[in-house]
Amino acid sequence: MTQTKLEVPAELRDLAEKTIAQAERAFEMFFDAAGKSISTVPGPAADMSKQALTLTEQNIKTAFEHARKLVHATELEEAMRIQSEFLRSQFTNAGEHMKTITSVIMSAATKATENKS
Repeated sequence: MTQTKLEVPAELRDLAEKTIAQAERAFEMFFDAAGKSISTVPGPAADMSKQALTLTEQNIKTAFEHARKLVHATELEEAMRIQSEFLRSQFTNAGEHMKTITSVIMSAATKATENKS
């Protein structure tokens, strides 16, 4: 099987890398501000919000990592492999995140029930 080269100018790859870095910094600032905001909310809703924010931050970091790998792909087959690995990891992470969220919700429901007793 012959490898199909991706003819992407170095300037375009550099621009993409810089754009990814800028977007990543912007998201870091957003997550920092959101985390500080959530910390002011009392009760179990804050715990669920913190967990959701943490999981979302993990997803975003994974997406930036994926974008960086794609920027450096030099062959079509490599880009396809990178995309396939990313999708596979996203499906796995989604399952793990659902377990985590379910656990947090169940814990909050248990605490709420105990507090009413």
